[in-house]
Parts: sequence; C-alpha cells; structure tokens
Amino acid sequence: MATGMTISRAAEQAGVGVETIRFYERRGLIKQPARPRSGSYRFYDDGVVERIRFIRQAQELGFSLREIAELLSLRADPGADCGDVRTQAVIKREEVDRKIAQLQHIRAALSELIASCPGGGALRACTIIDALNGRKGTTAARSASRAPRSPGDSPDQPPAAKGSKVRTATFKIDGMYCDGCARTIEALVSSETGVRKATVSFKTQEARVLFDPLVVSEDRLTAAIHQSGYSVIARS
Repeated sequence: MATGMTISRAAEQAGVGVETIRFYERRGLIKQPARPRSGSYRFYDDGVVERIRFIRQAQELGFSLREIAELLSLRADPGADCGDVRTQAVIKREEVDRKIAQLQHIRAALSELIASCPGGGALRACTIIDALNGRKGTTAARSASRAPRSPGDSPDQPPAAKGSKVRTATFKIDGMYCDGCARTIEALVSSETGVRKATVSFKTQEARVLFDPLVVSEDRLTAAIHQSGYSVIARS
C-alpha cells in the first residue's frame, strides 16, 4: 500500500468514513498531518491507517475512547508490560458480563410479556399494553415489574421531596462515538429515581440532567453513566 494518502484514501483503506478520521483527530487519538506549504491536501501514512484500525477494533470490543487512548499509550510505551493490557481487558470483560446479565433478565421479562399476549383481538385486551401502562394483577404486569433495574431505580418516579428544589447538572462525557451512545446514556440516566429529564448530546459530548437532589445525587448520576460504559470527565 502506497504512502502519502489523502484523507479519503486513508478512510477507504481503514474501512471508516472521512468524518470518523476527523473525529479521532479532534479527540487526539490520531495526529493530524501538517498541511504542505503549497496548500495542497494533507497526506496520511500507513501508520495512521493501522492506528485507526486498532481504534475501531477496540471499539467493537466495547472499549470507550478514553480506554482506547490508554491502550494506545501502552502500545507506544516500550516499557509497558503485557500485564497492563491484560488488566484492562479483564476489567472490560467484567463490564460486559454485567451487561449480558442485565440483557438476559430483560429478555426473560420480554418473553413473559410476549407469552401472555393473546396475539389478536381488541387492543384494550392486550396484556403487553397493560404491563407497559403499569396495570396490576396480570402476569404481564408482574413480569414488567420484575425487569432488572440499576441500583437506586424505582418503578415510578416519586413526587419531589417536600421543600426540595430541582437542579440541573451538566456532565462532560468521554467515550461516545455515535448518536446511539447518547441514546443509551439518556435512557439509563432517565430511569434513575429523582431524575425529571435527561438530555444527552453526541455532538457536544454532554448530558444535561434535571433532577431532585434530595432523591438522587450527582455522584449517583455519574455512577449511572459509568455503568453504561462511558466516563464522566467533568461536571458542573
């Protein structure tokens, strides 16, 4: 493969889009080549393509961008030990195991909801709708109530504690690389007891949360974001 590739050619070789390369450059994961004095295109070498492939493979294994940056630092450190990388992989595997267990519980709850559905007839007789509406007394409703929740979750959001005032906190998040990541964080944070509204933006890499501080703390919200596989690098 020839060196001196344009960004579009480098993207093609790495199997990503041009915007992905620019995003990695903004995050400091790859170095943007200097523009030639002639003002022509920047050129990328084989090493950049290899680095992009490394980043993509690590992302597919579930590593966040912050964790990938640490792996890249270890990769470039001649004094680094294989045990350091193994430790990172073990931590990530434990995180994946927790997510798998949660998904298995969710799947079981959904299976019960589907099994209880008559599969036809008037919508008012639909047991799945009953369960999602929180109606009691049906197998479907009981299945929904047993669906797993993160620590601190509650089936219903309680009213604001007497005398409390809701607050808005902004969390700067590391590790999002698509709108789907933002939606995942938004769903988990919104499910926390005491959260009135959560809005997460991939573009700004931020989460804005309206919450009752007497019911849920900023530390708990930070933990919820970490639980979804991302990191809070600043909050205000």
